[in-house]
Amino acid sequence: MDSFRLTKEGFVAVVTFSRPPANALSSAVLKELSALLDELETDQEVRVVLLHGEGRFFSAGADIKEFTAIASAEQASALSRDGQLVMERIERFPKPVIAAIHGAALGGGLELAMSCHIRLVAENAKLGLPELQLGLIPGFAGTQRLVRFVGFGKATEMMWTSEPITGSEAVEWGLANKAVPEERLLDEAKALAKKIAEKSPISVRAVIELLNAAKEKPFAEAVRDEAEWFGRVFVSEDAKEGVQAFLEKRPPVFQGK
Repeated sequence: MDSFRLTKEGFVAVVTFSRPPANALSSAVLKELSALLDELETDQEVRVVLLHGEGRFFSAGADIKEFTAIASAEQASALSRDGQLVMERIERFPKPVIAAIHGAALGGGLELAMSCHIRLVAENAKLGLPELQLGLIPGFAGTQRLVRFVGFGKATEMMWTSEPITGSEAVEWGLANKAVPEERLLDEAKALAKKIAEKSPISVRAVIELLNAAKEKPFAEAVRDEAEWFGRVFVSEDAKEGVQAFLEKRPPVFQGK
């Protein structure tokens, strides 16, 4: 991998985005990230993925130099769709993906962060969608995901003004889960990832599927999905272990079966 470095801490895969100076997202980077997701999905030793950026940024956005080679609306739309598919892959990834955001997450960088299941931010981080400043618009589903998190008014303001908000403001606006001092960010994110990794992988995956259903399906259909997943989870070995551990007053040891 040229742009990502992978290390493992127990059941947690720590993915470091390392493409100096700005961790920009190019077509090649998106392909590399997609291949990495393939690897992590099939790795039975990985239960949670933690994504963070190396250097001064989480990601400052798309690789603008690449735009100069685009000669048609069709090519631009294809680039947008390629990015959207990678972001959708992360959103639907069967294992939790946590973004630890420091420095700046701008444009495609914020779109990448928004596709993750949980976002922890440094209090002084900058998050924004400044594409209109370039005469463009967000293209990796940013116009759609941002409004889900912060509402129509704030999403419109962020895009039309191109002004970023701080990590602390992102929590207030509903865009991030928690803000911490930058020097504690990675430790806090790893602690959260390890706590989630202790849960049954089957239950965790069910929650991911059902949260996506909540966003996409009518309520009556989504609760039917919940009942089906409840049945599948209920008869798993992990559920038996969880109930037995509760009765025996000990921590459960889940195997993902």
